[in-house]
This record gives sequence, structure tokens and C-alpha cells, in this order.
Amino acid sequence: PAFQNLIVNGLVQAADGKKMSKRLKNYPDPVVVINKYGADALRMYLINSPVVRAESLKFKEEGVLGVVKEVFLPWYNAFRFMMQNIERFESTGRKFVPSSEKVCGTSNPTDVWISAATQKLIKYVHEEMQAYRLYTVMPELVRFITQLTNWYVRLNRDRLKGAEGDDADAEVGLQVLYDVLLNMTTVMAPFTPFITEFFYQHLRKMQPSYSESMNGGGSQNPVKPGKSDSVHYLALPSYDPSRLNENAVEAMEKLQAIVELGRNVREKRLINLKTPVKNVVVVLRNPSQNVIESVTGPLKGYILSELNAWELTIVPKENEHEWVTLSLTPDFKKLGKKFGGKMKSVAAAIKSMSHAEAVAVLEKGHLDIEGGTVDALTEMVSKLSFSKEGEEWESASTQEGDAVVAIDCTQDDAILAAGRARELINAIQQLRKNAGLDLKDKVEAFFAENETDPIIEAAVSENVEVFRSKFKGSVPLPKRYAPKWSVEICSENVEVAGSKVQVTLCRPAVAAREGLPDEHSIFLSTLQPDSVEIRSELSFCVDGKSLKVQEGVDFWLSTASMLAATNTVVWL
Repeated sequence: PAFQNLIVNGLVQAADGKKMSKRLKNYPDPVVVINKYGADALRMYLINSPVVRAESLKFKEEGVLGVVKEVFLPWYNAFRFMMQNIERFESTGRKFVPSSEKVCGTSNPTDVWISAATQKLIKYVHEEMQAYRLYTVMPELVRFITQLTNWYVRLNRDRLKGAEGDDADAEVGLQVLYDVLLNMTTVMAPFTPFITEFFYQHLRKMQPSYSESMNGGGSQNPVKPGKSDSVHYLALPSYDPSRLNENAVEAMEKLQAIVELGRNVREKRLINLKTPVKNVVVVLRNPSQNVIESVTGPLKGYILSELNAWELTIVPKENEHEWVTLSLTPDFKKLGKKFGGKMKSVAAAIKSMSHAEAVAVLEKGHLDIEGGTVDALTEMVSKLSFSKEGEEWESASTQEGDAVVAIDCTQDDAILAAGRARELINAIQQLRKNAGLDLKDKVEAFFAENETDPIIEAAVSENVEVFRSKFKGSVPLPKRYAPKWSVEICSENVEVAGSKVQVTLCRPAVAAREGLPDEHSIFLSTLQPDSVEIRSELSFCVDGKSLKVQEGVDFWLSTASMLAATNTVVWL
């Protein structure tokens, strides 16, 4: 033939399936659509449509809006989140410089997974473009963006924000996210030329080669990320086979299945995610050793955090019968021809098997019955179902029946107190956000409630370490203990576990012992805690009279320190 590849496009029709007509005006103005949603959204909508498969498309404006919601907004939010946290990282006096060594050297399981998923996406795009299958790219892109935003960023949000106290690990996470977004920007440039150019112009400035773009260097060879003036000068990145980690992908897929089933269980019992649960029990059908080691090791903390659970139990194979029942169902289409009139008795025998008998058949790989053989993998469907007795248990299983998640839904005083504590944490974080406070901004948090039923104080007292972990050593305190000279930043009435609570954020202030003379208190009200050393003695003069106060005796650097030292609040 006179060509190697022939590209045929389908017809774009009006939403009602009729031919687009200027006279009927049965289609939206393309200029209006582009101005409203952007040219990239329209391009992606058409690329993902039957038109590129030489079929007809009923054009709907909602479809273009769907691209914006499902692709561009989550993509932009991940980009913005990264840029905000790089800015936070650099505000500490350090410079963020992209490093492939740090990306490849990370041992964090979610880093390894998202890097592997990125390389898999690059490989996939290369293969599909070579085969001229434009329409397969967007579904894979949407899936990848969901993985990036709903899983990677979500699981690592506190880590990337530096809220876990390890700035070195936070930088590694940002390095990985930067690498993912740069690769994604370059890969998607031919499909979405405008938004990728926007991302690239921000990302390139962090590259060491950016300085080479000066004096016209950005339009010259060789092309480099950073140096080159446009993302469209760059070639599509080639994938790195050494980073295609199937073990990491397998483990994360299992984590996602467990978390999604756990969320379904919570919804069944109407248990708010802010309220913790005691135990999440997981039964997996023939899991690999890699999956078991991952979900009981490095991924365990993520599962507990996502499901707000205290304990995770992976049921070993020898104990499965205590929790679930394995059932087998014959494939009637395949076996009907093989057994004919005997099919009814074969089906009854298979369905009536006990758990132990079904397990034995799967392990053997086949079943000899009625003079024939049934293959356990291809001619039967196996399914796990929860069978443990007890009203405290609620369960959910995958459609394939290869995983069951059960949750102990017991709601005792400790569980309820932990739930209230989490609600208070969320209220304080929201108040910080409303006040425009940064992570590095130190404040003292106070709360006021109905003192005849102090359920919030009880919740704080039982979860002190949770607050210290979340707020870098700080614990919210009853408002009655706040120094009278505390400067209020903001205050808001919120609802915690059905109770009205006033939450107040104040600037850090020193706290004086009870009974200290007024002239001493007046002097202390002028001090900034970070300007005073522990155990230091301060001298001052009032009306010609020389006076002294000592930290740790007359005053302390925070209200919490004072209450703990004087044993006023026993739970600190």
C-alpha cells in the first residue's frame, strides 16, 4: 500500500444523534466551550471518544466538564500541594534541588509503588501511541491520577507537609512527587499542550540546568528538562525497567482493597471515620508472601491510619475456618457440556462441600467426580464469606470473594473518647487553617465546655499522647487555665460529639504560679517564651524596687508546663 498507517476519524454529531446544523443550532459554540473549559479539556474529550475509532460521537458539553473534574482539577491540586510544601521546605533555609538518586534510593513502600506506577504509565503510553490507540490513554491517565491523588498524596499528606517531624523524609517524598509530576507533564504534553506547559514552566525553575536557559540557551540543543524553554522541546521520557516493581504494585493493590472494604463496613454500621475501631480482621485467599510481609510490615501503619483502627489482624491460613467459609460454585457453561445429565448431581456435590473440603479441592487443583474431572481454577468459582458469630462483627468482601474484611464494632468508653479527641484535633486544625497559620507557627490551644459534663476534657486526658504526636508536643487545655494576659488569635464554637465546645487559639505565653504578686505578673505578661531560658532567673524593677522571678519556680514557659509541674492537672 501507499501508506503504513491509515487514520480514519468518525463523525461528531449533536447530542441528540443528529447532524450538527448551523440552522438548527443544535450544538454548543466551540469558542464558548474552549473559553469555558479550555482547549485541553476539549482535546482530551475528543481523544477519549469513539471519533478516534472511526465511530460517531454524540457531543455533550457535560463530557468536556467531566474531563476538567476528573483529570485537570485533581492533577492541578496535586501540583499545587507539592509547590506549597516545597515552598515550606525552602522557608527553613534549604534549597530544593531535584535528585534522581534520592528518588531511586527511597525505601518508603508508597514511594516505590508510585514510581513503579509512573514508569508503567510511560511504558503504556509509548506502546499505545505506537499502535495509534489514542482512545486508550485517557482511561489509564484518569486511573493514574486517582492513584496519585486519592492514594499517594492522601497516605503521605502529613509526611509531605513535614508534620511528622522528619524533614529529611519529607524531602524524599517531595522528590518522588516532583519526579512523578515532571514525567507526567512530559508524557501528556502532546495530548494537553497548554496545561502541561503551565506545569513545566514552574517545574523547570527547580532544575539545576535552568540557569543554562539564559541568553537564548533555552532554545538550543541539547534539550534538557529545565534548560529547554518549552515542554514541547522535550522528547517523551523513556521508561526505566528497573523501577517497574511488581511486588510494590501488588502490595498496594491489596492495601487499597483492604481499606475500601473497611470503609464499606464502617458505612454499614454508620460508624464515623473520626471514631476509631478496635480491630480490623483480614482474611485473604492464597496471598503471596510479598503481600503478607507488606501489609503486616511497612504498609500496616497506613491501613490502621486510613481505617482509624487500633489493631490489624491478618488471619493465617490454618485459622481461616474460624472466620470464613470457602464455597465453590461450578461453571455451568463449561461443565454442562462435559457432564450432560449428570450436571445436576455434580453441581449439588460441589455446592454442598464444607470449608475443609473446598480448601482441599483448591489445593489439589481439580475434583474427580461422576467419571470426569473438574479443574478448580478454570471450571469453578471460589468465594470467601464471613461466618464468625457475634453482633460486634460487621464484614464485607470483594466481588471476586478473594478477600474478607471484618471490623469489631464495639463502642466502649475508650473508643468514644478517642473519637471525640479526633474531632477536637480536626476542629483545631480547621481553626489554624481559617486563621492563616502555617505549620511552623506555634500556638496554645484552649477549649471551654459545659463543666457539669466535661466529656471533652475526659477525652483529652485519655488521649494525651495522640495530641502530643499531632501537635508537636502540645496538648489543648481547659480555657480556665489560660493566663489572663494570653493574646487570642481566633476563637470559634464547634460541635464535638454532639456537645458545644469553644475552641480558642492563643499566642504562646508564659504562665505564673498561683498567688504570685501583681507586680511580678505584670512583668511576666511582657515576656515572650522563646526569649527565656529554662531555669533562668530574671531581675526587674518596679517603682524603684528590685524584684526577681525564676523559671520553674515562679513561672513556666507554657501553661502545660506549669500545670504539669504544679500537679494541677494530673493527666499531663
